Amino acid sequence: MRNAIFTLAIFVTALLAAYPGQAQVSFGEATKFNDGWLFRLTDDSTIVNPAFNDSEWRKLRLPHDWSIEGQLSPSLASCTGYLPGGIAWYRKHFKITDDAARHYIYFEGVYNRSEVYLNGHLLGKRPNGYISFLYDMTPYLKEGDNVLSVRVDHSRYADSRWYTGSGIYRDVWLIAAPEIHLAQWGTGWYATSLTDRQATIAVDMEVQKHIVTREKLELSATLYDAAGKQVAQRRTRVSDGKEGITKETLTLKVTKPHRWNLNDPYLYTLKAELLSNGKRIDGCETKVGLRTLDFDPNKGFALNGNWMKVKGVCLHHDAGVLGAVVPPEVWERRLNNLKEIGVNAIRMSHNPHAPIVYDLCDQLGLLVMDEASDEWEFPKRKWIKGWNKGEPGFDGSFDFFEEWIEQDVTDMVRRDRNHPSIFLWSIGNEVDYPNDPYSHPILDGAQINQPMFGGYKPDAPDAMRIGVIAKRLAARVRAVDTSRPVTGALAGVVMSNETEYPDAVDVVGYNYTENRYDEDHATYPKRVIYGSENGSGLDAWYAVKNKEFIFGQFIWTGTDYLGESGAWPSRGLYTGLLDFGSFPKPRGHFRASLWSEKPVTYIGTYPIQARFKNSQRTFLSPDAWDIWNYDSGQEIRVVCYTNAPQARLLLNGKVVGDMKPYDEKSGIIYWDIPYQAGELKAEGCDTNGNIVSSYSIQSSGRPYALRVSADRTTLSYDRATVHLIVEIIDENGTIVKLGDNDITCTIEGPAHLLGLEGSDNRDMSDYTDNHHRTFHGRLLTYVQTTGEKGQVRVKFTSPLLQGTEVLLNVE
Repeated sequence: MRNAIFTLAIFVTALLAAYPGQAQVSFGEATKFNDGWLFRLTDDSTIVNPAFNDSEWRKLRLPHDWSIEGQLSPSLASCTGYLPGGIAWYRKHFKITDDAARHYIYFEGVYNRSEVYLNGHLLGKRPNGYISFLYDMTPYLKEGDNVLSVRVDHSRYADSRWYTGSGIYRDVWLIAAPEIHLAQWGTGWYATSLTDRQATIAVDMEVQKHIVTREKLELSATLYDAAGKQVAQRRTRVSDGKEGITKETLTLKVTKPHRWNLNDPYLYTLKAELLSNGKRIDGCETKVGLRTLDFDPNKGFALNGNWMKVKGVCLHHDAGVLGAVVPPEVWERRLNNLKEIGVNAIRMSHNPHAPIVYDLCDQLGLLVMDEASDEWEFPKRKWIKGWNKGEPGFDGSFDFFEEWIEQDVTDMVRRDRNHPSIFLWSIGNEVDYPNDPYSHPILDGAQINQPMFGGYKPDAPDAMRIGVIAKRLAARVRAVDTSRPVTGALAGVVMSNETEYPDAVDVVGYNYTENRYDEDHATYPKRVIYGSENGSGLDAWYAVKNKEFIFGQFIWTGTDYLGESGAWPSRGLYTGLLDFGSFPKPRGHFRASLWSEKPVTYIGTYPIQARFKNSQRTFLSPDAWDIWNYDSGQEIRVVCYTNAPQARLLLNGKVVGDMKPYDEKSGIIYWDIPYQAGELKAEGCDTNGNIVSSYSIQSSGRPYALRVSADRTTLSYDRATVHLIVEIIDENGTIVKLGDNDITCTIEGPAHLLGLEGSDNRDMSDYTDNHHRTFHGRLLTYVQTTGEKGQVRVKFTSPLLQGTEVLLNVE
């Protein structure tokens, strides 16, 4: 293992003022290439012919996920959310109207097994559905009509343990560049030193030359502070004029640097330029964050020298009804809601995500664990009839592992290395799952708190191979970036400890293995340990909070997600702190009471069952909804999640639950009271009895009307997305949280409906139409502008209820 102390001082991110920046395109003039595509869910080898007749194909705008447009069916696979895959083609006719010497096409992500053709010529294949990739179109372009044809093969649709989506589901960019330009992802940044007095920054820049030149080539790097004032500048000559790639390093010095941290995510702007005979011929702008990272086997993790606990969550890339096409505004709301409940870190599970997500983490002040893959050279189990139910399938990404994994890992690091938010590189998740597929003699008689699918299996792949592969992949990461540690998320630590895997990485992640923290810390005193994936139970958190050498955990999961579903009916795995619509669930409020630095109080309720009433074991749920509608006199348990030292309970202004101290053992204060209609309120108080936070819930009458609120009413005409929250209310305006009425949405004006999300995991109805049932009295509506200006009227109706509407101004 390398030195356990890592110091990171500077990173940059390709981020401009508006969504979605330059999408990690680091050279030339990049233009979004999303409009005017044609689509058909079919397969025909003649489609590559430029003359193929596509006049009857569906017209659409990218990004696009065809799986989410399908119908949920119990005949499909639970692992990917009971939604279909298939094979489809995309085509785009276009003309080149500029006089640039070279043109490239850049895909942020295509799921999966894509083949890209230009005018009948194969530009390339990329099987990994999460990796961004670039092709040079220059040799095959012609005057007049050019045709791009993209084949996407997701016929092995049950190839993942979670929902992936299908199609060109991220942005596409057209890049125009000169014959000599900056290389894609060729600009990297790191600090050789960072103190309060000065930062010394090394700027590595690669120049791609397609022709031999005798012209004077120079590279320039200029750094500006957040106010736009220049704080550093340097030029250097490009030493080689031959064809190929030339790399140069510039050094910048910044006095009194302003550090990036979680509460003050300060970003500089760096302008990189390539000059020929003093004239700019190429360049890019990026955001720069300055900070240090330290990892220590005994003290844990420090950001900018401040030792802290990482309070992380794991996230998949879908957003419920939206599938894999998630607009920036949806990601921003989700990340803000997670940060509001105390989250300070995100794990990109289990693959690189869209560039905009990293941009937002940079801006908002969230740490990021970037991750390469969930599967290596052999397939994992993919459950078809429900999680751990019946016989699994074995499709996956294993078949292209050997050919592509090193390139995929390299491209992940090269693309994402300039984000200040990233603090860990993970080379894999649970690739060491016992007997899924690797095995080792240690499994006979071993104790592990994960399913092992039996003891040692001599015919299974040898677990010793894990260490060999881990060393290969860690070397690929370090070949690009040595300023952050390499990690892996280990599922079978007891087995991996017998291999070279833990020593191949710098920081070792333990999935659901808190019971080995103390033992392994004593056995491997130089190992840096943290929880790379954990349940939301209190014991798992205390294993971090009460052990200095464990620096953090990543809860499974931050939000509910599609796939990894239970037996039908089940859209996904329902373990999120937020629901499908990114609203905090009760367990999200409970987590806020443990993690948030702000005052927190929440109350939920449920009837007391006889089997608990007469038992010494008291059931205290962290999943209690804030509902106050029961039968008169019914005995109800009221649970309070708070970070206050004590709390009391009031009903209609009168104390019905005496002041009780916070219970460290359960993390929950509770009272048992008979139900009476009215306002139920908990008050979290300090040790002197002063109120520091409170939470109220109200009994409601029958559903009477609909009420709508918008997170904004003035929108950009260029595909801006707004969240509209529709609530069922009674005659007094109180939310009817038991309401499940069916609501219909109609839109007039330059906008369209993206989806209706009720967040009910068991609702397997049609999600492609314009009506849906509420869940807990609420429905989230996603509306997106269509590219024109004007006024949008969004109406909501429901049988027997008063309707409502909202006006949006599109500018």
